[in-house]
Amino acid sequence: MGRRAKRTYSLSPDTIATVKRLVEERRVALTQDALVERAITEFARRIQDDDDTRLWAQAASDPEFQSEMQALESGFADDDLRAWE
Repeated sequence: MGRRAKRTYSLSPDTIATVKRLVEERRVALTQDALVERAITEFARRIQDDDDTRLWAQAASDPEFQSEMQALESGFADDDLRAWE
């Protein structure tokens, strides 16, 4: 990890209790800071995954993208077959 910066956030008492319980009782992270950092990282990853899913869905209906994918598939078909031999 890189350099750390202290930040202050206003959280509900339930959220604070959940963080404390997860660290102290369930031991899902070494510290409350580590738990919050992990939760934010996982949440950001989920948002990125959702964005990627949306973009791939758009690409599936994009004729130009489909044409390019077919050209790539054709261009590498022999190499693909050799790779599986």
